Amino acid sequence: MKKDKTEINREKVLYSRDKINLPTSRRSFIKKGLWATLSGTIGSKFLLSPKIQAMMTSHTFADTPETKPLMAKHPGLTILNNRPWNAETPAHLLDDQITPADKLFVRCNGLVPKNVDANNWTLTIDGESVKNKKILTLKDLKSNFEHYTYQLTLECAGNGRNEFNPPAKGNQWTTGAVGCPKWTGVRLRDVLEYAGIKDDAVYIGYHSKDTHLSGDPNKDPISRGVPMSKALEDESLIAWAMNGEDLPLLNGYPLRLVFGGWPGSTSGKWLERIVIRNKVHDGTKMGGYSYRIPRYPVAPGTVVAKENMRIIESMPVKSLITYPRSGSIINKDEALIVRGHAWAGDREVASMHLSIDFGATWQDCALKSPLNRFAWQHFNIEITPKHKGYYEVWSRATDSKGVMQPVVLPGWNPKGYLNNACRRIALRVVDPKITTSPPPT
Repeated sequence: MKKDKTEINREKVLYSRDKINLPTSRRSFIKKGLWATLSGTIGSKFLLSPKIQAMMTSHTFADTPETKPLMAKHPGLTILNNRPWNAETPAHLLDDQITPADKLFVRCNGLVPKNVDANNWTLTIDGESVKNKKILTLKDLKSNFEHYTYQLTLECAGNGRNEFNPPAKGNQWTTGAVGCPKWTGVRLRDVLEYAGIKDDAVYIGYHSKDTHLSGDPNKDPISRGVPMSKALEDESLIAWAMNGEDLPLLNGYPLRLVFGGWPGSTSGKWLERIVIRNKVHDGTKMGGYSYRIPRYPVAPGTVVAKENMRIIESMPVKSLITYPRSGSIINKDEALIVRGHAWAGDREVASMHLSIDFGATWQDCALKSPLNRFAWQHFNIEITPKHKGYYEVWSRATDSKGVMQPVVLPGWNPKGYLNNACRRIALRVVDPKITTSPPPT
């Protein structure tokens, strides 16, 4: 998103030059807000430990064959794991209305394929409920089917996991495992119908060319899928391009599935096979606790029987503040435009509200319509803090069925999925007429 001169000048006095991760719990949130103030005061002389630097910048892993794919990504992404690769995008880097390829988060379950040969890549369509097994090359897909482009929101079901208590195992995502690029490819429906769908078909599953962490070629790192109703929607794509360019390797080059509004785990990368099933797909990470939540509310820390877990489908209503960056300094009595995105799985976002008084009152935001189904929506609002001090800006979205984001963490679940609590950022409001000296070093 382009910024005018006023906004650029404002950013010169913000803490946005400092790499600040968004906070989690209330205590952690305030603590990190104070850390932001400290680092902003000391500026570029504030030193981070090597370990923290390693987790904050992808450049730490540069100059090795294994990390070369990551070098195509923005250096500001936060590395959560390097075996397999997992990296999220800080909220302030998600300010673009259409997510650039280098800013889209990375979520891998296995090892990224090596020596990918797109010219000889094939996609097999088979399964119990296919009429005619088909093997298609990329050229076949591009030549024999109509192309479509949609802006589709992709989000990891575990986005926000680091706020759960008791903690849930897995990548400790904060808010950055989400993005909304434009995807180009062919409709999955057209390809499935070309092969022929039997009347007993209920589900599709995918298989990919990434390698299990054990190195065993007979094990899938992940093999998930969706019901036929989702597979046959207009916006369900077999995609080869993002924002008009080839997919990045870490995001599935040369071919992947994209199901907007559903967990990113359903959108298989490095796609080599689709199976049409006469039952719910039973591939790797379709059962047990993987991408499942309790069928009914449970107390934090409850041991839930596997038979009482259900598959996650449409993602919940959610929002993200992308400007200003958490930890910024602003002047009192000075107008500030707050902006961000909101999305709601299979639904649309109907309204957006913002609070700067810890939820005591809420203000209506301007909200744009989505570019197409399953695209996130952009909001903005002007605020003018009247008093100096510490502020939190909260965002709350309401979907087309009247369901709104909870103010606090939603129901606990064993794997830390579907955290859609109101998003918030910290601001320090100062009186520009009063100057203060930095603390002694």
